[in-house]
Amino acid sequence: MSKTNRIAIVGAGVAGIALAVLATRQGYQVSLYERDNQISSIGAGVTLWPNAMFVLQQMGLEEEIKRMGGRPGLMRQFDHYGVQQGEFNIEEVNMLSGFSSVTILRRDLMSILASALDTLGVERHFGRPMTLQDIAGLKQKFDLVVGADGRMNSVVRQALYEEEVRPCYQGFINVIGISQLQESVLEHSIHDVRAPGERFGIVPVRGDLCYWAGAWRTDIEKGRALSAWYDEMHNRFLNWPDPVRHVLKSYDSASLRCIFVHDLDPLPYWHRGNVLIIGDAAHASLPTSGQGACQALEDAWHLSRLLGTGGQLDGVLTDFYQQRIAKTSAAQAAGRQMAQRIFSGAAEPTSPPSGISAEQLSQLWMQGLEPIKRQSVSSGRMALR
Repeated sequence: MSKTNRIAIVGAGVAGIALAVLATRQGYQVSLYERDNQISSIGAGVTLWPNAMFVLQQMGLEEEIKRMGGRPGLMRQFDHYGVQQGEFNIEEVNMLSGFSSVTILRRDLMSILASALDTLGVERHFGRPMTLQDIAGLKQKFDLVVGADGRMNSVVRQALYEEEVRPCYQGFINVIGISQLQESVLEHSIHDVRAPGERFGIVPVRGDLCYWAGAWRTDIEKGRALSAWYDEMHNRFLNWPDPVRHVLKSYDSASLRCIFVHDLDPLPYWHRGNVLIIGDAAHASLPTSGQGACQALEDAWHLSRLLGTGGQLDGVLTDFYQQRIAKTSAAQAAGRQMAQRIFSGAAEPTSPPSGISAEQLSQLWMQGLEPIKRQSVSSGRMALR
């Protein structure tokens, strides 16, 4: 296939919407399919590190993201007695990268992305859960079918692999939520509080809003009531430092969510024929990597750029995998290594991310983006080289 005009995207999460926006601006006819009845805002918040902000700049959304989000300057780590163990300068990473780091509520991020879809008039089909037969039908109707349908139950990934690819449970639970705190409580710093086998992270956004996650090692107990997990969270972290106690007294109960955290092993391929997977469907990493949404955005940017070269589709998709697999696998490995240190039950707090300088972190995050940095959106189309 030498020409790609019509693209079907399955899944209206970060990766799917970002690709829909970028591809539509390049002149492709895009149809977006989502199993839910609307774009989901489930989740607490997202940290958009400089590599993500690079992509959002190319999408013309950087200023809106900054307006709705926050820009903490430090990440501070404490033990569960409140004694500071380390500090990481986020502003130094930003300066070296050339882009800000922005924290934002997931509902606000998804609202901004959805507005971009509205502006472009992208064709959307909600309430459309997919089956393998549906994917086979899309393959015949569209030049390219992209699965951005998540880590746990990706039907498009199932269509690519004869044997089921099972997400890997990494042995810990995250209870996430949103709280209102006085700004002075966090001092515009991300707080990472740890004890062996337990962690409580708090991320300031804007004004008095923050999002957070309480995590601890546990087996999956599917029959246990959600209220029991929430009660356990309170009991575990009741006597932790003041910021944690403030969070537990002030959260929005509607924002609570309980997640048994899974990721994927690196996959040997992401496409077959004209079917491709991206984002969490292809390379889900743990939240301890800090790169889930960032790598999803990078996927959308790199794929749209490669499609714009006009090459044979199979070659384009092979190049996409080869460009992305090392970086996404590194994010997966980093997330697992960090989780092992925290949740092994013997971990001692170390400065985040352990043993890496701001310069090294900047180079890692911006890898693959440097040659195309500061490209612009012009006349509704991406300026590609």
